[in-house]
Amino acid sequence: MASEHPRANLPPLTLHVPEPRFRPGDAADFVAVEVPPAGAAPRPDSAAEPRGMSELAYSLVRVLDDDNRAVGPWDPRLSPDALRRLLADMVRLRAFDERMFRAQRQGKTSFYMKATGEEAVAVAAAHALDRDDMCFPSYRQQGLLIARGYPLVDMMNQIYSNTADKLGGKQLPIMYSAKDFGFFSISGNLTTQYPQAVGWAMASAAKGDTRIAAVWCGEGSTAEGDFHSACTFASVYRAPVVMNIVNNQWAISSFSGFAGAEATTFAARAIGYGIAGLRVDGNDALAVYAATQWAAERARTNCGPTLIEHFTYRAEGHSTSDDPTQYRSAGEPTAWPLGDPIARLKAHLIQIGEWDEDRHAAQDKAIAEDVRAAQKAAEKNGILGHGLHQPLDSLFDGVFEEMPWHLREQRQMMLDEEAASGRPWARK
Repeated sequence: MASEHPRANLPPLTLHVPEPRFRPGDAADFVAVEVPPAGAAPRPDSAAEPRGMSELAYSLVRVLDDDNRAVGPWDPRLSPDALRRLLADMVRLRAFDERMFRAQRQGKTSFYMKATGEEAVAVAAAHALDRDDMCFPSYRQQGLLIARGYPLVDMMNQIYSNTADKLGGKQLPIMYSAKDFGFFSISGNLTTQYPQAVGWAMASAAKGDTRIAAVWCGEGSTAEGDFHSACTFASVYRAPVVMNIVNNQWAISSFSGFAGAEATTFAARAIGYGIAGLRVDGNDALAVYAATQWAAERARTNCGPTLIEHFTYRAEGHSTSDDPTQYRSAGEPTAWPLGDPIARLKAHLIQIGEWDEDRHAAQDKAIAEDVRAAQKAAEKNGILGHGLHQPLDSLFDGVFEEMPWHLREQRQMMLDEEAASGRPWARK
């Protein structure tokens, strides 16, 4: 007689597969999202030990309350002029996104990614960082360049890959690179920028410099090994770096639960590494500014890195190649409980008597005209829809400091084949 299995009375093992709460056709509501009152989160000294601030990784740093007032210990107390500049840069980013989105739909470029609903994440951070701090962005932080005054025409030239593209047509549209503006090259490979930022910060410290690094990734990218390697090095060497996780709820069509959001917050990842962790209302520009300013001071005074989770929402598609109506409820963007970052800052300025609807409408019009003028200027240099704009032999440039023999040989073979074909492959 066969012996009975010793665990025959136990149910079979199962796996949990995360599932978003709302799918297409569902009515969306976010009643399960905990939104603590503005001003409730404590603000520790920037030199405090990480082990004493773990509750900040689970709460939510908020400054703007439901009456559009700035309240609590995280209020950065910015001047009205500083608030207006912050608002204008967020408006400029949204206007830029709208025009470039339409340009893609018109066939003028192949690809674009909007930051709608996430404007505060990059713009407010740029205002809080020093101008020469090095930023290592992901692909939805174009607001860093806009807030630092990078010419819109140059951004558009890159999107169009035209004759004036400073990257020579070698990068996908929106993957900018601007060393002079403290903006490291965007990579399509997710989270490569995390160890790069930590390494840059370590090098800055090793040289006795005063510049710090800041880096961004989406919440889905925290599942990449690069993220965890970077956290280890940042923690061990107390690298002067601000590490940002943009939790916009969706990694293309995969909701944040696949990256661990059902189990805990993304800011909580900091605790296991002994890193200071903050969870911030990413649609509150003043909260983003305050958290970044606090983390930058911590880094600059040799108190170590900070991991900031920006709790926000991707209001539109992942990119122009994505249709979010295929995987999420159409009502989610309007149901999101933290509102619109531009509308909230505008309402705050009106509440304190430093702004009004007429001035806002005039600003919208003026910025839209500026963006339109920049687009006209950029399109004089060509658009991607009209084909290649760079000399063919430049394809091999910029790879090595000195081109090795085998690349010189390949380039010559290419040019010989072009000549033999009897027709130019690209404009010379």
